[in-house]
Amino acid sequence: MRFTFPAYDVFQKIFIAYSGGVDSHVLLHLCAIDEKLKDKLTAVYINHGLQKEANDWAKHCEQICHNLNVKFLSLTVNAKAKPGESPEEAARNARYAALMPLLGKDDVLLVAQHADDQLETVLLQLFRGSGLKGLAGMPPSMPFGHGLLIRPLLETSKADIIRYANDHALQWIEDPSNQHIHFDRNFLRQDILPLLKQRWPSLDSTVTRSAAHCAEAQDILSTLSDELLETVINADNSININNLQQQKASYQSLIIRQWFHRLGLRMPRRQVLQQILEQVAGARADADPVISTQGRLIRRYRQRLFCLKPPPLISGADFVLQSGVMSFQVADGLNYEVQPSDSGISAELWARSTVTINFRTGGETIRLPGREGAHSLKKLYQEAGIPPWERQLIPLIYLDGKLAAVGDLWIAAEFYCEGDNACVRPVKRQAA
Repeated sequence: MRFTFPAYDVFQKIFIAYSGGVDSHVLLHLCAIDEKLKDKLTAVYINHGLQKEANDWAKHCEQICHNLNVKFLSLTVNAKAKPGESPEEAARNARYAALMPLLGKDDVLLVAQHADDQLETVLLQLFRGSGLKGLAGMPPSMPFGHGLLIRPLLETSKADIIRYANDHALQWIEDPSNQHIHFDRNFLRQDILPLLKQRWPSLDSTVTRSAAHCAEAQDILSTLSDELLETVINADNSININNLQQQKASYQSLIIRQWFHRLGLRMPRRQVLQQILEQVAGARADADPVISTQGRLIRRYRQRLFCLKPPPLISGADFVLQSGVMSFQVADGLNYEVQPSDSGISAELWARSTVTINFRTGGETIRLPGREGAHSLKKLYQEAGIPPWERQLIPLIYLDGKLAAVGDLWIAAEFYCEGDNACVRPVKRQAA
């Protein structure tokens, strides 16, 4: 079986994801018999804790590595599926999360996915209605942590792998869960693909070729999408709605997908995409529609489209700062510190007043230094361009029952001091 490992000399360490199954065993054996690779190798076994035999498998893998004189590492992960995750997805995510920290800048992880795996992946993506990105299947290589992930066997058939294993008398593990056809991939592998290959024997290579064509098209589309996104995106990662709507409809969809990609989110479903473009971006300027997807809120404000994490919860109730306390928490990850300042509230007045923290209920007004009359907080927020979802997290600071400060934004005129007087000012501290 032909095996070509690219540019081995540029890597400091070579990690192999080694399950003990025939695919990863063949990959490990191919690398271990290459004197140029052997000293750089570490085989990594991931114990998912999903099979009672997992500890025995770890011992088997360790013994195989000892026999091949290859370094061995065993890692245990929690592969329990989270809400919305399939068992396969949960195991893959846990496995990759454990492997990723191992790699430095000049390191590589080898995984043993092969042409039949690629065939299964592309067909599953097709059945799920995926676009070009899904139909491109698994890339031969990709960035992974600080290093690189490579699939050296991606154009090698399962039959060739089995043939190599038998020719070299390799001993491998058979995972009984691979026979459970309630998993989509196993059902496809056990019941569907053998029938398809009877009619089309070269199916794995032809689908792999189609996946490569899709990958090339996706690469071109990604470049175009990124260029389009740059015409509408702001420094805070919000989208300029006016600029977005100047693009033709198909380009608007590309832009939103690329926006999600840049934000580290999965591609939105077509229904969600339409809702974003029609119900949020296309809403009246004074409307405040909200769409929830992937744990994010899509909202608009002043002709900008935002993708936000849900705001932290606040109690909404008054609380009094104890004497001498110079910090307070508004919500999880959002704190204020009262610090010395050249301007702000008199430190002496702060020290001798009862300090109460409250939140806006509506109708509050404040007089500002250098401005005539009282101003409603609503008007001030509008002038400052503060979106509605941020306003609810801004604390109102009262001294002896009178509004003295609005977060770290404004100090009331009757409490304002500057110059030689000792002053304090609230400063927001928000967790990243």
